[in-house]
Parts: sequence; structure tokens; C-alpha cells
Amino acid sequence: MKLNFRLLMLIVIVSVLSLSACAPAAAPEDETKPVSLEPVTGTDLNRITLTEEAAKRLDVQTAEVREADGKMAVPYASILYEANGDTWVYVNVAPLVFVRQAIVIDSINGDEAILSKGPASGSTVVTVGAAELYGSESEFEEE
Repeated sequence: MKLNFRLLMLIVIVSVLSLSACAPAAAPEDETKPVSLEPVTGTDLNRITLTEEAAKRLDVQTAEVREADGKMAVPYASILYEANGDTWVYVNVAPLVFVRQAIVIDSINGDEAILSKGPASGSTVVTVGAAELYGSESEFEEE
């Protein structure tokens, strides 16, 4: 009798486990993606839009481009280097919207880079979270 009860319990457990694996997954209530990419017409760049939650998670911080001796100056922390030596910054073009912009560094003075080409004085560049923005732009394709 004990053996029959154990065998019956084993059959019930296996049946329940196998049936639960066949059930359709519950659809998430909100499928908002944390990052969306929109191609910038005429370039190979993307306009990156973050949700407020994604921006908080990445701790995105920005600073203003300033003018120094007739040239633009940005915090050195805002600069991204590619393997081929190209340099970029992410410009905050609207709330939670960022676009990568090529720059040319003229000189580096401590924590500041002086640019001969880059965003206009008064623009806002990303100083914390730029690498994550680059990763979301280059490593993941929009579905």
C-alpha cells in the first residue's frame, strides 16, 4: 500500500510539472522598452531615447559645453574613444534624448578637453552614462 501511494504521488507530481511547463507565459503588463533607437536621416547615427527609469538606472549626468579661448571645452569624462581613434560625445538634444556627435580634440587640460570641432557652446553633453548609451546604440538592434 505504501509503495502504491508513493507511486501515485510521483505520477501526480510529474503530471503537474509537465502540464505547468505547457502553459502560455503571462504577457507583461507594460512592454515599454528602456531604450529606443531612431535613425538620424543621412547618417549612420541614431537618436537614443531613454525612459525616465532607464536614465535613473544609468545615472545619466550631463554638463554644459563652454567656450574657452574661442574654442569649445567639454569635461574629459564626456569623451568616448573608438578603437580606430575616433572621438565622440553624446549631446542631450531633448529631455531623455541623446545623439552621438564626432569631435576633434585640440588639447587636454586636466579634466577638460579643448575641442577644435564639436558641439556648440551651451550644448549639453553626457558625462556619466555615455558608454552605456554607446552600448545601447551599437550592440543592440531595434526589434
